[in-house]
Amino acid sequence: MSIGCLPRRGVLGAMLALVPELAQAHAILEDSQPPAGGSIPAGTVTLRFRYNSRVDRARSRLTLTRPDHSQAVLRIDPDGPPDIMTTQAELVPGAYSVRWQVLAIDGHITRGDVPFTVTVP
Repeated sequence: MSIGCLPRRGVLGAMLALVPELAQAHAILEDSQPPAGGSIPAGTVTLRFRYNSRVDRARSRLTLTRPDHSQAVLRIDPDGPPDIMTTQAELVPGAYSVRWQVLAIDGHITRGDVPFTVTVP
């Protein structure tokens, strides 16, 4: 039976039944340093991204967008906990964003953006 044939309550039940499966199938960003919308002082900065599951660092990517809108792919540290990706960058004051794209161990790709501001130290 297709979802279109289910009564309204049946559609909601079918959708809710899928939620736990979808939540476990993707690496979701749980925490970042700096946090989305946060600010950090200029200089050599460590960027840290923690996910709800293990990620494949070798097949994941962090892309920095600078204040002048140029982009750079950041080197992900190869070591550390399996659910955390870290990198370092030399940043001057301005508005930045990191576009993260991760491959979860189960093969699903997720992505998102973490905008932040770099301030004068």
